Amino acid sequence: MHKTHNILNLDDIDFSQNKEAFQDILKHKHFSIERIVSYGQSSEDWYDQDSNEWLLLLQGRATILYDNNTSIQLKKGDTLFIPAHQKHKVSYTSKKPPCVWLTVFFK
Repeated sequence: MHKTHNILNLDDIDFSQNKEAFQDILKHKHFSIERIVSYGQSSEDWYDQDSNEWLLLLQGRATILYDNNTSIQLKKGDTLFIPAHQKHKVSYTSKKPPCVWLTVFFK
């Protein structure tokens, strides 16, 4: 039997924990797809990932900061490609509405 899941349904998120929520959508040996829900969190450390990352912000607003001090502001519907080993961090995520990210990681 086929099961569906609405990626924008946030009933499974415990907002009282004040932690980002990560959910694997699909894992494959060559790529993975993940849903991330953020609501006011930001990165303390720089990400330096071995994989490329393509992301789609389905809801909310966010800012990505690069280690050269440039930043990109994202809004609902925006996509971004971050190459492997491009140091970056999330410096802002909206609380209302929460950010819902769809991320694809691949080599």
